[in-house]
Parts: sequence; structure tokens; C-alpha cells
Amino acid sequence: MKIVVTGAAGFIGSNLVKALNARGIDDIIAVDDLTQGDKFRNLADLKIADYLDAGDFYGRFAEGAFGRIEAVFHEGACSDTMEQDGKYMMANNYTLSCDLFRACQNQNVRLLYASSAATYGGSSVFSESPEFEKPLNVYGYSKLLFDQHLRLGLGTQFENTKTQVAGFRYFNVYGPREQHKGRMASVAFHQFNQFKAEGKVKLFGEYGGYGPGGQMRDFIFIDDVVAVNLWFFDHPEKSGIFNLGTGSAQPFNDVAMAVVNTLRQHQNIASLSLKDAVRGGMIDYIGFPEALMGKYQSYTQADLSALRGVGCDHAFADVQTGVTAYMQWLNAQ
Repeated sequence: MKIVVTGAAGFIGSNLVKALNARGIDDIIAVDDLTQGDKFRNLADLKIADYLDAGDFYGRFAEGAFGRIEAVFHEGACSDTMEQDGKYMMANNYTLSCDLFRACQNQNVRLLYASSAATYGGSSVFSESPEFEKPLNVYGYSKLLFDQHLRLGLGTQFENTKTQVAGFRYFNVYGPREQHKGRMASVAFHQFNQFKAEGKVKLFGEYGGYGPGGQMRDFIFIDDVVAVNLWFFDHPEKSGIFNLGTGSAQPFNDVAMAVVNTLRQHQNIASLSLKDAVRGGMIDYIGFPEALMGKYQSYTQADLSALRGVGCDHAFADVQTGVTAYMQWLNAQ
């Protein structure tokens, strides 16, 4: 069974390759752009059959150069929500994805792809329906436009597809193998490094009607993201667009406290309450950045009705469980 993973050296892509390896699948074509050379570390301990640069892969794939492919996990994209070059963003996230979709359909290859919760943007409802899709940046728009393109060609629930097409609207994913992402790495990753360096973590202060550190997101551990991707891989009859979050919003304060207390426990120091952590200077609330005003989601919570409706009953980790596991992993590196 031959599998393609685009964005294979990235965060979600490399974790998917790892999980496929755990199933005994190593006939994997890894596709990425290693201009940022240190991303190779995400592939170094994994088994793949071949590596292709993204600039070479898509055209050759459309020509059928790789023989029979079972499925493409399409994780490759520009995911920088602060990127202002709309032409670049649309070429990478929309046009390239459209070309890949057509090639998959022509060759009867299943396509499981990364959409994003950024498609909802300023909405207060996070359900996979056009009336709730209000992107706040060109990244969110690029992801939404591809979803819309597929709906137009395949029907609202992708009911007219010849072979499986499933899109996943990732919420706030965190976990191992994201170290290369720089400013776009998860808040948990940044707080780990802040606490190690300074003995405190930083959070935004009051904004959007929420108190300091009170903005709420649907934080999802990478292991859960991978598990749901593989559930759909195991159910090729299921197609559509699906939210991929936990279904439960938690404040950034919860992430910070999971980071602080896990690292304190690693030093055999007792856990603290949020109030005590703030009083002790271990939580540092900073002014909300002007550059993010009007472009920031202060609240997200995935509606899992569609996911549950197709029979996926995966149980998701809460922030304390997932972030604790992540901090332990980071400590071991």
C-alpha cells in the first residue's frame, strides 16, 4: 500500500508518517520543501520509501508517475496566519490543492486534506456551514476557498465524489514535532521555552471581552488529530468537511497552568493555583498586540456534530492531559 504525505516534514505531516509507520506502513512518499533545512529532524527517525521536493511532486503525480497510490494525506500549506502575501498564499493553499484534487480524482486516489478553523474567523458558531464562515485573514480565506471549490464540484457533503475526499478543520493543535514553526508554534511550546528561560510564561491581557488569559480556544493534542485522520483512512466510504477539535473550549490560563505545574513537578516542586502563580510572577500578562486587533479569534469551540454523525467516537484529551504529556516529551528531548 503506497501512501503520499505532503508537508511530511512539518508538524502534522510528520506525526502522520510516524503513526503510519506504527501500523507497519512505510511505503510512503514524503513531499515537502526543505528550504528550512532543520525540518529534516522530523523525518530522521521515520521510515519512508522516497522523498520529493514539493516543486517536483505535483506535476509528476498528475502524470501518474508513481503508480498506484492508495491515499494522499495533504498537509502541505503555508500556515502562517500573519502572512500578508495573498498571491503566495493562494498559490500554495488554493491553486495547488485544486490541482492535487483533480489528479486524485483522475487516478481514483483518496484525498484527506488539512482545512482550518481559521475558515470561521470572526464567527461565534463553529459548524461546517457557509453562513458561519467568516475568515479574518488571507490564510483562512485560502483554506475556505478550497472547501468551497470542492462543495461546488462534489455537493455540500461531497456526495458526488468518485473516491474519498475528507477535509479536516484543525483547531489549535499542539504537540511534538512543531519546533520548526517559529512564531506559529503552539502557545504550549512557547510557554515551555519561556518558563525554562525566565521562570514565567506570557499571556495576552484583557481583550475581546475576556479577562487576562481568559480568551478561550479549542486546544487539541496532535495524537488526537492523527487518530481521527487514521479513522477516516480506515473508513474510505466517509467523505465531507469535518471539524477537528475537542468540542470543548478552554482558556489560555489552563494551558499556562498545565505548563507551569508540569515543569514544577519535574523539579519536585508543588503545584500552584492560577491565583498563586500570578501572585508569584510565574504568569506574565502582556498588552494585546496592535497587529492582531480585529484579526484574532478570542473564542473557538468545534461543533463535533458532523464528526460524530459519521460514526467517529474518538475521545479527545483535555488541556491538562495533553499539555502534561507534551511537556514531559519536551523535557525528555
